[in-house]
Amino acid sequence: MQAGFIGLGTMGASMAANLQKGLKARGDTLVVHDIRREAAQRHMRDGAKWADTPQAVAEQSDVIFTSLPGPPEFESVAVGLLAGIKKDAAWFDLTTNSPTVIRKAHEQFAAKGAHLFDAPVSGGPRGAASGKLAIWCGGEQDLFEQWKPVLDMIGDAAQYVGPIGAGSVAKLVHNCFGYIATAAAAEVFSMGVKAGIEPLAIWEAVRKGAIGRRGGFDSLTDQFLPNQYEPPAFALRLAHKDVSLATALGRELNVPMRMANLALADLAEGLNRGWGDRDSRAIMLCQLERAGVSIKVDPQRLAEALENKSKNG
Repeated sequence: MQAGFIGLGTMGASMAANLQKGLKARGDTLVVHDIRREAAQRHMRDGAKWADTPQAVAEQSDVIFTSLPGPPEFESVAVGLLAGIKKDAAWFDLTTNSPTVIRKAHEQFAAKGAHLFDAPVSGGPRGAASGKLAIWCGGEQDLFEQWKPVLDMIGDAAQYVGPIGAGSVAKLVHNCFGYIATAAAAEVFSMGVKAGIEPLAIWEAVRKGAIGRRGGFDSLTDQFLPNQYEPPAFALRLAHKDVSLATALGRELNVPMRMANLALADLAEGLNRGWGDRDSRAIMLCQLERAGVSIKVDPQRLAEALENKSKNG
């Protein structure tokens, strides 16, 4: 088997190196391409073949991986891959991409008998180098299982998420949540510091509280995913009081509290709906209504997911 890898930037260079190591152990080979040939020097020294174009990569490869900056670069590379791809070949795009763009390309490659997967990664440059990477795959599940041993050469947590585009959606949810949390942390820290608390003292205090002891995403399994807001772990009326106090302090100190005031508005709506004695996370139902979606995960599936998380750490 021969694999191809296109895009040898900060992330791609390390992922390609780990893939090459795994392939060599099996007696398989790697062909590489980048807009800068010098980016491939380390891989070529270890025995990788150089290809001058994406089309040349496709013509030589049974499975292809791409790690690109975004949708424009993906679409440019796709033109060459489409021209040269073999029937039954698989292409895993590791780029953080647009679900719409990836689905359109999937149709084009399916017409040629090839299989495109969106497979964005999470773990950063350090994870790319160490192989401790999540890989979220959208596409055909049976073929994902077939190629998973090769994906495992790149990351330690390759997971099938759903049909084509699902991997990209999962990555966008992940990254957007992270930056919303980043903005929220900056907001509340600025309030705390302006109120006279030393930053490290704030960090240490919060880390030892409920939020710090348990990740924000982990807590979604308590009320939000099972759609169970009674009995309350922390009543909505009490949360409204707490956020009211925080935003009042912000006004007193002239600290902008945009995100906190959005949360307060939803808490006030919850009170007006008579949810004061429901769990405070019931305000998440307001957003679900605005989006026109509902969420209720089967308790058995949720228990299995939690058990798997406990086993895998």
